[in-house]
Amino acid sequence: MAAPSHPPPEHAARLSDLHLLPRRVYRFRVLGMGLAALPIFLVLREIGAPPASWAWLVASCFLWPHLAYWLARRSADPFQAELRNLMSDSIIAGLWAPLLHFNALPSVLLMSVATADKINTGIRGLWLRSLPGMLLAVLAGGLLTGFAFAPATSMPVLLACLPIMVVHTLAVSLNSFLLVRRVQLQNRQLDELSRVDVLTGLDSRRHWQDQAGRLLQRRHATGKAATLALVDLDWFKDINDRHGHAVGDDVLRGIAALVRRAAGPEAHAGRLGGDEFAIALPATLAEAEAVAERLRASVQAFSLPQAPGLRCSVSIGLAQARDDDLGLREWIESADKALYRAKHGGRNRTATEAAGPSAQTA
Repeated sequence: MAAPSHPPPEHAARLSDLHLLPRRVYRFRVLGMGLAALPIFLVLREIGAPPASWAWLVASCFLWPHLAYWLARRSADPFQAELRNLMSDSIIAGLWAPLLHFNALPSVLLMSVATADKINTGIRGLWLRSLPGMLLAVLAGGLLTGFAFAPATSMPVLLACLPIMVVHTLAVSLNSFLLVRRVQLQNRQLDELSRVDVLTGLDSRRHWQDQAGRLLQRRHATGKAATLALVDLDWFKDINDRHGHAVGDDVLRGIAALVRRAAGPEAHAGRLGGDEFAIALPATLAEAEAVAERLRASVQAFSLPQAPGLRCSVSIGLAQARDDDLGLREWIESADKALYRAKHGGRNRTATEAAGPSAQTA
């Protein structure tokens, strides 16, 4: 019986292209069908089954898993082909119940495992869609055998059912566990990507806003100082026009490294977009001014080997959190006004909202 954990339908196209689904199902189908052969063999021997039943044992338990894999791999749409194979698994399980004269444990076990396999795929409604085929197989097999009924399960048959109950169940559980772990890892990676700006390695805009918002809440709750710095790279469009966007990206990465170094481990540094950065500092305005001046000076000294004539500068606007800055938006607007003053004061300088430039061009 096949029992892998399948991805949801939206991933079907990707898995079909990579031919992964049939291979994943194949291992479990070989295991399940192979383990089911032992109790089927014992029941057929007990009831004195005709040769056709023995031939069906060989075909369904030993040939079908390989044939199903071959059919899926040769199909233009392996995913859909494998879905048909899974439906065939249910038909095979349903047919075995009357061929075994409805021997209770193996009949129930085969049909239950086949149904559980469909549920385990994660494909919505697959197990329900498989039930009509399974029931029709039971009816067709019953007509062939005259609905012979011998439900008692002997001890040898019971013992022969244990491997499929234990080994197959553990194998499916392990596969599901590994899939869950892989999904968890992917979720962590996606979460990390959502937190980090890919180009600069600083906090992404949304993650920085979350961190800055918490810092502002702490300021309101405890009274501890907090200052916001908006950093804008001067004449960045000219850098892109003169040196190209590749050099422009190198500049942004280099400036981001300087921002991270100047901010320190307690601050939250992020890229708001384009050539604008932001630092939320757990510091007074005076302390933030010292940080801003170090950053301004380091940017002015920044150079790139691939662009020897390139010189950079930044304008910085500072705003210390106040009681009337009830939200992050108001705090950012205060720093943005200060940045506007720095820009219109000549660039390459730091300014606060309430005062003039505090760091002039060196």
